[in-house]
Amino acid sequence: MRVETVVAVHNYYQQPGGEDQIFAAEGRLLEAHGHRVLRYTTHNDLVRGMNPLALAWRTIWNGKVYRELRELLREERPDVVHFHNTFPLISPAAYYAAKAEGVPVVQRLPNYRLLCPNALFLCDGQVCEDCLGKPIPWPGVIRRCYRQSLGATAAVAAMLAFHHAMRTWTRKVDLYIALTEFGRDKFVQGGLPADRIVVKPNFLLHDPGQADGCGKYALFVGRLSPEKGLGTLLMAWERLGGDVPLKIAGDGPLVSKVTEAAGRLPGVEYLGRASKEEVLALMKDALLLVFPSTWYEGFPNVIVEAYSVGLPVLSSDLGSMSSLIHHGRTGLHFRPGDPDDLAGQVEWALTHPHELGRMRREARQEFEQKYTAERNYEMLIGIYQEAMESMQ
Repeated sequence: MRVETVVAVHNYYQQPGGEDQIFAAEGRLLEAHGHRVLRYTTHNDLVRGMNPLALAWRTIWNGKVYRELRELLREERPDVVHFHNTFPLISPAAYYAAKAEGVPVVQRLPNYRLLCPNALFLCDGQVCEDCLGKPIPWPGVIRRCYRQSLGATAAVAAMLAFHHAMRTWTRKVDLYIALTEFGRDKFVQGGLPADRIVVKPNFLLHDPGQADGCGKYALFVGRLSPEKGLGTLLMAWERLGGDVPLKIAGDGPLVSKVTEAAGRLPGVEYLGRASKEEVLALMKDALLLVFPSTWYEGFPNVIVEAYSVGLPVLSSDLGSMSSLIHHGRTGLHFRPGDPDDLAGQVEWALTHPHELGRMRREARQEFEQKYTAERNYEMLIGIYQEAMESMQ
């Protein structure tokens, strides 16, 4: 079954993020293989100055999007509509537009928004599943989990409750794309139909090639925020006492804490924000990528980047990281939030260069088998074809 035309739908984030990049990369990937891609997008910048009640209603049902998208689908007759992020301005009304025109609906699940008002399963710095499986996610409203706002959280909860009652999630989406097996399990646990959730990971559009570096330092790349495990990371390096250098690349609310630690702890260096090219260059000479996150994560692209150059990953044994990193093969796990265990795993890596060399090769093989553009294209087209067949 040939896929000719795809309508790609996305609500851009206020600050450019990983999902925006994946949306762009998948579009370019499809076009490189001769498919026609029509993009229907909006941007969170439009939220500024909007009446809160009007925004809340558009989060539940955006009639303008329904009309515009339905007209586009009627004119273009695509083979499939691929939704990325619909929150908040596109709204689930877009699914109804696709169904009204008889076009298969594929929804990517970039985060846990359908199960949790703040989309993270994170509350007060701790993993929280109190809203999982609840038709009305009232614990999140009480705790103001979205933007620390009662009104904003209530609007998200109302959207989730309304479309749960309308059975939108089970009747209007033909296939969901989870990013990891862990994520798939959570969505099944939350009530999405298991037979309509497939797993397709993120990918790199361009292969940077395997590194020949011998590993001179540990590397952290990411947002400098509490849920990324920066506290655990810095405490572990305080225990290591300069045995292995640590380079930290990124920006965020904890930048002053990281800067202070870099001036105090031997071997710790803060590099500031780094471009993708700079990150890949750093990875090629690193010993390990350290990923100490304390929340479930969706799909950290930095892990795929590490694998692409053959860099093992030392991560928390938690959430998506448990699915993506295979302990002893493509990297190492440590107990989440435990700086002693993290330091111990780093020391083990230092004293086992042969095993670490094998992990480098395994990490690169993992990339070649799962995360190349060509492999991802094959998976994506297979998903589209399955969605199309479900409509017949």
